[in-house]
Formats: sequence, structure tokens, C-alpha cells
Amino acid sequence: MSTSWSASIERLSPAVITELPEFIARHRRLFVVTGAGCSTDSGIPDYRDADGQWKRTPPVTYQAFMGEHATRQRYWARSLVGWSTFGRAQPNTTHHALAALEADGRIELLLTQNVDCLHQRAGSQTVIDLHGRLDQVRCMGCDARSSRELLQQRLLDANPGWGALDAGIAPDGDADLETDFSSFQVPACTQCGDILKPDVVFFGENVPRERVAAVHAHLQRADAVLVVGSSLMVYSGFRFVDTAAKAGLPVAAVNLGRTRADALLSLKVEMPCAQALAFLLDGTKTQ
Repeated sequence: MSTSWSASIERLSPAVITELPEFIARHRRLFVVTGAGCSTDSGIPDYRDADGQWKRTPPVTYQAFMGEHATRQRYWARSLVGWSTFGRAQPNTTHHALAALEADGRIELLLTQNVDCLHQRAGSQTVIDLHGRLDQVRCMGCDARSSRELLQQRLLDANPGWGALDAGIAPDGDADLETDFSSFQVPACTQCGDILKPDVVFFGENVPRERVAAVHAHLQRADAVLVVGSSLMVYSGFRFVDTAAKAGLPVAAVNLGRTRADALLSLKVEMPCAQALAFLLDGTKTQ
């Protein structure tokens, strides 16, 4: 498999040359936590800057989405425009590297905070989507699940002309679009007529308890934690790293900039994820 690994070994930081490979080689049940930094090379932007601050307006909250029709109009209009780009995103070196690590028997769980399903597309199988999946839609009334791709056609049919709009993509798959959304038609559930929501955890919404329990079960079997491309500023992801550190598990992170877990880390590699992990694709298995 081809990689984007182009820097010579002499130009890499010591942490990548020896420390990160050695960290991975020492552990056989890695609990991997991934974030938006994994998918930037796939054309999906991340949320925060190097200091952990928002790069753009924070995402919509659960309370606003459920309580305000105007918020749902704005969300689904922006989603309609952004979906064509987001839905076509392909896995990059980081996703393929972690899939290779799993194939080598090194991963207990890949816990992703992303909603793009790119880990699965790269071949990872032991994945829990902590915040859900954007390729699925949920009815908030009857709990029916359906495909986001099918909803896209309904959105286009109900809103002629909107599909021709062009705007940059945002981290949650919607578009950076500001216009008058008041005429936008929002489809309802075909089974019960209630509100449709992407099957993801919005800000202000809780991760399902059974999902949290499943993550903890994997964490109890892990022997180390590897954070990839996440500042861990959101508590829903940070709490598992915090729990692991308190239990004595070593924690390593590959991330550009500050993380909420910096004080807990035994190793930090401040490099782009793909560059730091591409050695996993060089054909040499960890020992």
C-alpha cells in the first residue's frame, strides 16, 4: 500500500524515530482514541486550533435543534450543501495505518469521536463511534433509522436549486453557508411524521449509556492508551483517557497543539497524524 511517508528518517523527531514505535511495540491491547485531526487529510476540517480553542462557531446544540424549527432549517440546508463533499471523503494514511495496526492484533478498541466512518472504510472493525455516525438518520419520534444518502434525495427534491450552491465544508459535514434559510423545507419521518435528526450526539446531548458501558468494558482489557488527532477538550472523550491514567495505564498522544490530557501523557508526538503513523504501513510488523 502506498503512503504519504516522504520525510527521511533523519528528519523525523526522536519521538517518531524510536519512542512512538517502541510505545506501540510494548503494548498488545491498545485503546485508541481518535479525533478530527485524523480526517483533515481527507478534506474534513478539524474543530480547534493549537490552543484548543474553536476555529469557527461551535456546532449546533441538541436543545436548539429539537426546540427551534429555524435551527433545523439552517442545519439541514447546510447539510444538504455539504453532504456531497463529506459523503465522498476517503480514508487517508492515518486511517489505513490504524487499520494495519488492528490487523496486526494490537488494538483492543478504536474509539473514534469522529462521525465520518472513515476508520471503517479503511478496514478497521473493532470500532465504537462514540458520537454516532453521520451516514445514518434517526427519527426522534418512532426511533426509526434510515440512510442519510436517501434523505439527501428527499432534501434535494423538496428544495430545488439548493443543490447547486457551493460552500466550504465544516467539521460536522455541513457547509459554511450563511443565507436566508426561512424557505427551506425540512422533511419529516416517513413513518410517523416526527423530527428527523442525524444519528450523532449533538453538543448538550448525552452519549447513550450502553455505548459508554461497552467502551469501559474494552478499557478494562486494554494495556495502554493511544490518542490520535484529538485535543480531548470534549469531556465525553477525555473521561476515558482520564480513567485509564488513574488506573495506571500509560497514555501516548499524537496531536498538533495542546490537549486536555497533557498532564497525563507519558509520550506526546506533536506532528500531523499521517506523518507520525505512516511507519505502520512500511511493511514491518511491530515486534
